Formats: sequence, C-alpha cells, structure tokens
Amino acid sequence: MAPQISPSILSADFAALGVEVERIADAADWVHVDVMDNHFVPNLTLGLPIVEALLRTSRLPLDCHLMIEDPDRWAPQYAEAGAKSVTIHAEAASAPIRTLRTIRAAGARAGLGVNPATPVDRFEDILGEIDMLLLMTVEPGFGGQRFLDVVLPKVRRARDLIKGRDLDVWLQVDGGVSAETIERCAEAGADVFVAGSAVYGADDPSEAIRGLRAQAEKATASAPWSVH
Repeated sequence: MAPQISPSILSADFAALGVEVERIADAADWVHVDVMDNHFVPNLTLGLPIVEALLRTSRLPLDCHLMIEDPDRWAPQYAEAGAKSVTIHAEAASAPIRTLRTIRAAGARAGLGVNPATPVDRFEDILGEIDMLLLMTVEPGFGGQRFLDVVLPKVRRARDLIKGRDLDVWLQVDGGVSAETIERCAEAGADVFVAGSAVYGADDPSEAIRGLRAQAEKATASAPWSVH
C-alpha cells in the first residue's frame, strides 16, 4: 500500500476546525481526530459532537483515535456517526474483539492502538480482527512530543507479524512524526503516518503533507519489507 498521511487536528486551531480541515483537504488522505477524556490520558480534547460537526463539512474521511476509558461503550457511536476509521486502545478495552467487530459492522475500519511500553506480540492472534494497528511513538496525551526511537523495533516486529500472514492490516504510527523521523518509520514498516505539529506548524500545511509523503514513499521503496 502507498503511504498515507493522516494529519492530526490536535495541533490545529480549535476555534476554526472546519477551516483547518479544509486547509489540508487537497493533500491529506485522512483527518486524524484525537479524542481524549482526561481519564485514560491526562488531557481533554474533542468528543462525539465535534466529530459529528466535522463529518458534515469535511471532504476527507475521519480517522478517530479514541484515547478514552470504556471504549467498548463509546467507540461504536463514532462509527455509526460516519467516521471511516475508529481506533480503540488495547490498554483500555475490556472486550476488544467484540468492540472491533462492532466498529466494522457499523461500516468503519477497526483499529487497535498500542502504547509505547505495551508489547505487540500479544496481539498476534487477533490481527484478523484488526484493519489497522496503531503504534504510539510518544506517550499518548499531548501533541508536540519528541519521537521515541525505542518504538522502532516494535514497528519492525509488527510489520513482520502482518507480513507473515494473509492479512490487509495497515500499520499506523502516531507521535513525533516529522520530516526528521518519517523515513525511519517507513523503513521500519509503517504505512500510515499521523503528523500534527509537522503539518499545522508549517506555513503551508498542504505542502508539508506532500513533503512528508514524498519522504515516506522514498523510504518505503527501499525498505527491506517492501515487496518489489
């Protein structure tokens, strides 16, 4: 799969989210929406009403990343509202398989998020229930953090687990993704990249996305895991 860029509006101007989403509409693949509840992570951001408002105006599909307690209860509502990708965290879900299946049944791609310290091997047996595996490359909760290189071996391991099976699972990285780090992520095996400040901190967000995409494509083409 060609690399995809999912800019995070966590770094956008919350007072003008509709305008901020439109600024990236011609260059991005997704709009990444970080939903935080100040319980699972120490921050409070956006919720379902904002997602519903964005769904009415965005030309891009929404990639909702739920960093919340009790995702088994809340995640299906995001899919039912119209989000095209809904990711729950393995550390927060009580019944992840049931919830992932419910997300899929509602018409969205089902994602499973994994924090930096959580081993990825424990999810090998449920990869068939997942459309996207999201590996956090910072501790979840805040934008603008420094990329954790320690996660790169886990990205490689996740790619090996996916590549060794007849599965269509996207591998997303989220946190500290920038022009300085995206090539390492792509070389390790990621194919979906969440970038917040690297996009919205640029003078031209769309041009920043194009630059990141070009870097990811270059690294993917020469990556040892890539099929030529």
